[in-house]
Amino acid sequence: MAKKFFVDLTRCTACRGCQVACKQWKKLPAEATVNWGSHQNPKDLSFNTLRLVRFEEIVNDGKVDWLFFPEQCRHCYEPPCLGQAELDDERAVIQDEATGAVIFTEYTKNVDADGVREACPYDIPRKDPATGQLSKCDMCIDRIQNGMKPACVLSCPTGAMTFGDEDEIDALAKDRLAAAQKRYPEAVLGDPDDVRVVYLFQQDPAKYFKKAIAAASPNMMNRKQMFARLLGTSKA
Repeated sequence: MAKKFFVDLTRCTACRGCQVACKQWKKLPAEATVNWGSHQNPKDLSFNTLRLVRFEEIVNDGKVDWLFFPEQCRHCYEPPCLGQAELDDERAVIQDEATGAVIFTEYTKNVDADGVREACPYDIPRKDPATGQLSKCDMCIDRIQNGMKPACVLSCPTGAMTFGDEDEIDALAKDRLAAAQKRYPEAVLGDPDDVRVVYLFQQDPAKYFKKAIAAASPNMMNRKQMFARLLGTSKA
């Protein structure tokens, strides 16, 4: 059965264990960081930083509130990045049939990188300026295929991150949402019917990050749809 993540932000303490675990497992280099006025570091995702715990300091009723958002690729059911990449090279982005994981390959060097990034409603893909390849979280597909949990999930000390079969995660997310709403009336799930990484937000998702959820997913065409439209045979 296809897999899914559930991330309960009411339990996240911003320990950044998931961020470090991702770097360790993928053997990704550290990045030079600077003090830019936030505990969040590095400042953004990059080709070598596939997970990033975002920090946001807000004021509610005169009280300071910290919001933590461990961001990663959402592994969309219908990934716009795949549709966009197909226009240049059908080998660039693939979707694993068993898990639903959306995986970038070495052939992303052949695609319009800016177009692929713009197609993503969450602004996830990042380009390596040296090679032209794109990267993002691949769901730790190598670990999953060997019966292991993703590195980020295994590292979480508070139980904020859970990974498992789609049906089980969907049921867990609904139960956790109902429980959270008793304390946080504004609590919502982020795009639960469209992605394989579902977040439980205790407040308006936009307060965590402007692209925390997909306000309006782009309607990308795959190669077959594009030619159908060009030939005038599309039903759209």
